Amino acid sequence: MQTHPDPLPIGSPAPDFELPATDGSRVGLGDIDAELFVYVQGCNHCPMVLAYLDRLKAIARAYAPRGVQFVMVNSNDAEAYPDDGFAPMQAFDREHELPFPYLWDEDQQVARAYRTFRTPELLVFDRERVLRYHGRIDDAPKEPDAVTSHDLRDALDALLAGGEVAAPETWAVGCTVKWRSENAPVLS
Repeated sequence: MQTHPDPLPIGSPAPDFELPATDGSRVGLGDIDAELFVYVQGCNHCPMVLAYLDRLKAIARAYAPRGVQFVMVNSNDAEAYPDDGFAPMQAFDREHELPFPYLWDEDQQVARAYRTFRTPELLVFDRERVLRYHGRIDDAPKEPDAVTSHDLRDALDALLAGGEVAAPETWAVGCTVKWRSENAPVLS
């Protein structure tokens, strides 16, 4: 029995979006002018997001000069999970000094379009906004010193060098997106 929605297939175009950011701006796919675009499904309260956050910020800072733009999108149901509402997102952004836009997908339509299921879950799109990598940051969410597979970095390095990603799909470990009942993916 399948326990997650079918992921966006490798080779798919990036779905369009425009969402409010914690800094008061609005950010859309058309605003991203970068060699690579990294979509991060995240939130405030997930222990795995918190465990990965310093590594994610370090990767975003390291790759920004190389033309990589990250955005983190929170799609959790803020009625059921008030810690994931917009005001707490703004506080989270300030507290953690996020080096990328943090966007609120209040109606959950962007998460549905990107077909994400976990937090954190990443999708990497090339210059033409074609999906080239989907999955995890690395293989040791709770133990940064135990990482043996730097999946996100490897994907970014391969794409920036003009190559193919050796492992284009990995399994993201984390909390599930907290869906509203009317938006929950239909599992097959």
